[in-house]
Amino acid sequence: MNVVFVEPNFPRNQREYVRALAEVGATVFAVGETPWEWLDEQLQSWISHYHQVGSVTDLPQLEQAVRQFQEIAWIDALEATIEAHTMPAAIVRERTGIPGTSVHTTYLCRDKPAMKQALREAGIPTAASTGASSESEIRAFIAEHGLPIVIKPRDGAGASGTFKVTTRGELARVLDQLGDTMSVAVEEFVEGHEGFYDTLSLDGRVALDFACHYYPNVLEAMRTRWISPQYVSTNRVDNAPFYGELRELGERVNEALGIHTSATHMEWFYGPKGLRFSEIGARPPGVGCWDLYCVGNEIDLYRAWADAIVHGQVWHVPSRAYAAGIVAMRPDHDGVISHIDGVEEVHARYGEWLIDEHLPTGIPTGPIEAGYMANAWMRLKHPDYDVLRGMLDDVGRTVQVHAS
Repeated sequence: MNVVFVEPNFPRNQREYVRALAEVGATVFAVGETPWEWLDEQLQSWISHYHQVGSVTDLPQLEQAVRQFQEIAWIDALEATIEAHTMPAAIVRERTGIPGTSVHTTYLCRDKPAMKQALREAGIPTAASTGASSESEIRAFIAEHGLPIVIKPRDGAGASGTFKVTTRGELARVLDQLGDTMSVAVEEFVEGHEGFYDTLSLDGRVALDFACHYYPNVLEAMRTRWISPQYVSTNRVDNAPFYGELRELGERVNEALGIHTSATHMEWFYGPKGLRFSEIGARPPGVGCWDLYCVGNEIDLYRAWADAIVHGQVWHVPSRAYAAGIVAMRPDHDGVISHIDGVEEVHARYGEWLIDEHLPTGIPTGPIEAGYMANAWMRLKHPDYDVLRGMLDDVGRTVQVHAS
């Protein structure tokens, strides 16, 4: 099978999809922004044909690369695993006659107001929302639904560019920041605990699934420096009643949006109004989350994904042996990371449960809104979810990142 993969080199875990495709027998054609000679030998060994472009999100460049591949061989699939790459890939698939996730489904998974409207029509509980291109449209939504609201990019990922608006004064500041060229999603603020539900879907059915919890919710985590935020993959998916409800919700969402064979990443809230859908991407989660699923379930999820693409089968069975999570440690202020305290103490207490860590020094700090891997982090596992939560809390208190 001949598979085109979009951007094999960055971020780092992109290479794992290429590795997995090659290992299950695919011939990998890759389109990327990095010169071929800059790719390491191992990555090069997995790629049979490579085309460098200035930007993989530029439609003419991506289409030209794919058509050049089609002159060499029949192309069976075109895959993209980064949010910003999914729509260009879908458009090029349709233009070049390659099967896969449609432009319509990709649009619904990218444009939040259209996504929520489609799901409301399918009877799936989600927040009231609209698309807005002017201040008057935002104020009309507030007049109907009240405050607080959330304003976010129509097609963004994570919490980037997202604002919670609680008062009229906050609204004025956000509107001033957005300026006159706004095109945003406006949503009712949903109170509750936040998490995400990820699947590997095959021919419209969920073949593998995983659930994670945020501590605290993303907006708070990405706006508050002193917090050492976590997300944790649970190993209780198969035996706790809540996850049965979550699984049913995920299946209904996938069906309503027309998702067939694809990884998916669905955000959810659970609070006073019960379980509510937030948003979904037709792609894997970011921030190295699949690595946690691999460790916690003793499987190669990248290879399971490749099996779904290449062989139309998923043979892997998750063990649910471990809960696995990441805790991010932020510097006390911006600058250059000078030193990190408490690491030896944490290693002594939890070394046997440590998956990996990133503890840089001598480099500029990353902004806290850049996410869980922007500065220092540790990833741990444990058979007991509650014990792991306590371990991650302790790491967050003990490890202190200092900047000069």
